[in-house]
Amino acid sequence: MKQIFASAAAIAIFASLGSAAFAAGEHRLVLTSEAGDRESPVGKAMTTWAEKIGEKSDGRIRVDVFFQGELGGQQELFDQFVRGNVDMMITWPQTSYDQRMSVMFTPYLVMGWDDAIESYAEDGWVSEVVQPIYNDMGLHYFGPFPEGFGGIATKGAYATSFEDAQGMKVRSQPIFPLPQTVQAMGFQAVPIDWSEVYTSIQTGVVDGDSSNVIYWDVEYFGDQLDYFVQSSHNFSTFYLLMNEGSWSNLDEEDQGILSDAASEVITTQFQAARAEDEKWIKTAQERGMEYIVPTAEQKGAWVERVRAEVWPQIEEVVGTEIMDKVRANASTPE
Repeated sequence: MKQIFASAAAIAIFASLGSAAFAAGEHRLVLTSEAGDRESPVGKAMTTWAEKIGEKSDGRIRVDVFFQGELGGQQELFDQFVRGNVDMMITWPQTSYDQRMSVMFTPYLVMGWDDAIESYAEDGWVSEVVQPIYNDMGLHYFGPFPEGFGGIATKGAYATSFEDAQGMKVRSQPIFPLPQTVQAMGFQAVPIDWSEVYTSIQTGVVDGDSSNVIYWDVEYFGDQLDYFVQSSHNFSTFYLLMNEGSWSNLDEEDQGILSDAASEVITTQFQAARAEDEKWIKTAQERGMEYIVPTAEQKGAWVERVRAEVWPQIEEVVGTEIMDKVRANASTPE
């Protein structure tokens, strides 16, 4: 019933914004994300992006910001985004409209922060791969919003090897190939939507969460989880995007305003992401969560197994041309 009310409210908001009248040169845009309240890094970034756009346009462009859950669930939001009912998003890659986007979840793509920052930069090879895919989906690509390396957060026990992970159930985002990756690591992957994760951990449906940076696990599920294993099997990043129809409705000057504001948000995040992640590692430890870094041998075993099992599955979906770029640029395990 709560979801029905949320959907009805979202429809009403979309309708009211779409029917508003503005003077020439004025615009009102909707910006949202599927995850993060107003105090989260993503929430703060949305607020900053909106404020910068307002400042640079002298108030001509107004951006209404909606935070996690205010306009609906993950898939519902992205559907509205593609349709043009939502103008802008800071969002995770979604594979529902183009399976090639699965390449952004390629496990063990980069191995460390320096390599990740270079690869995911606005002019890095990852952006060269992902930008054309977003364009084909009818979305304008501004650039990435990096978070950090994902891990496995659990309660009661933890695992740093395929063998130790046997029998442990962890939530996985329902996006290929994340469940397949966690499965290849030895865990039982249970695809669960973000809004249902807390209850699933609390009631024992799963033993923990996977593939998120530590911020999400300590802030949203910290009272349920005991361990965070820094498996670093995925590098987590959101993307700043805009519906192509909404983008085309802007003149060149206003497009420049949005792009400049986005670039400033992206640059700030690249400078802050590593420190932000380290801050939350420390916070987790202070709150009683045990932080575990696998040994080089343990991580190497996971890398070898996961790449051997999951990369061929990804190639079947995204094609050889894209995977050739991945193999040519992916980090070499130390």
